[in-house]
Amino acid sequence: MKIKQLFKGFEVEIRGSKEVEITGISTDSRTTSPGHLFIAKKGTRLDGAQFIERAVGAGSPAILTDLYDPFLKVTQMISSNPAALEARLAARFYQEPSKELFVAGVTGTKGKTTTTYLIKHLLDGLKLPCGLIGTVETIIGESRIDSTLTTHPAALNQKLLREMVTKGCRAAALEVSSHGLVQGRVEEVKFDIAVFTNLHPDHLDYHKTVEEYAAAKKRLFCQAPISIFNADSPWSDYMAKGVARKKTFGIETAADLQAKNIRFTRNSTELDLLYQGRRVPAQFLLLGRFNVYNFLAAALVGVERGAKLEEILSILSTFKAVPGRLEEVKNGRGISLFVDYAHTGESLENVLKTLKEIAERRLIVVFGCGGGRDPRRRVEMARSAEKWADLSIVTSDNPRNEDPNEIARQILSGFEDPGKASLELERKKAIAMAIRLAQPQDIVLIAGKGHEKVQIFAHQTVHFDDVEAAKEALAISGPF
Repeated sequence: MKIKQLFKGFEVEIRGSKEVEITGISTDSRTTSPGHLFIAKKGTRLDGAQFIERAVGAGSPAILTDLYDPFLKVTQMISSNPAALEARLAARFYQEPSKELFVAGVTGTKGKTTTTYLIKHLLDGLKLPCGLIGTVETIIGESRIDSTLTTHPAALNQKLLREMVTKGCRAAALEVSSHGLVQGRVEEVKFDIAVFTNLHPDHLDYHKTVEEYAAAKKRLFCQAPISIFNADSPWSDYMAKGVARKKTFGIETAADLQAKNIRFTRNSTELDLLYQGRRVPAQFLLLGRFNVYNFLAAALVGVERGAKLEEILSILSTFKAVPGRLEEVKNGRGISLFVDYAHTGESLENVLKTLKEIAERRLIVVFGCGGGRDPRRRVEMARSAEKWADLSIVTSDNPRNEDPNEIARQILSGFEDPGKASLELERKKAIAMAIRLAQPQDIVLIAGKGHEKVQIFAHQTVHFDDVEAAKEALAISGPF
């Protein structure tokens, strides 16, 4: 697409040839390729203008920026706010791919990842091949690409959605973060349905107040004709205000789809569903009350898509796991070993409470806290661990620019009974310690990093995978 076509109708000043052919759009100079338009937008930490020369060196023939540079030998489009144009330009360049897909967006503090995976699994089963964009990975057909953000930049989202269409997808499930909504990353995505999972105070370093955080989440429900809300969340009424068409799910509160008589086994969850005056039995392979909510949300998406409830339940009953979300590590030691992303006090409590319900003997947890995050999490996680686990091993998570020893000290200060916690700062050794201590019928939870493949320190980022570390420790210790 030529510059003159791409920018037709946009209020920008064009300096240079309008006949330049654009082959893609980039906001990251590290991924800029020959023919790409580079958008030099200002971020929260960096200014894209710093990387214009690198983008030009990578082959970019055109730049969208806020300040003309007479020394650059490429076409320049000048706008006071380049970032504000990104979504519209990308949608035009990639020919509005979301209009060719059934797009489900999921937002909330917790549950986004699992709910989008459940929606993908369901839509695939309904013969509506579904792509996925989220925290863990992007899935397009058989391709799986690790993610670094929950919600990608606007230009990348449009590119990925176009690839989904090209690869034969007919639907897409997107995790939508509060950051992504505020920063316009999903503007120009035509959502068919939006889901609200829950809301708890989080990311207050960015949003400042929980009200601002909620207002950011609410933006999603202005972009979809149908919205689905968790009736048990005290924030649902706020989210649903002004929404034309809505459906609800819940456990405690009467809803369009309500779960009753929930029973947990070691390998599955059983429950009854109340739907349109009927009581329908259901079963799925995920564990935990929190996953009941994710299951209900996905099921309602299927109902709104027009599928029969019995068919929906049959498909969802075969869903196995999400990487790093209560992901079980099989072993021959007679222990139940799980890796989970829980990295706040509440999320850790939810997971531990679930495992405690099915524990036959002891529950052992390995966890730390990330640096550069709300320090209150450290005591909150300690209290959750002390309440539900029989033994806690405190270790490093992603210390980032903080001292791992100081983070651990703050965590340990949250234990009223010091005898319920041990310290091993080296995460690999902490995981091995938990596995070595575990006896048959014990449960071990490795919490905090989940699907992550790296560990971030002040001066280096190293490869680290909790599942790999657990398997290595199992191989060394061997069966009983």
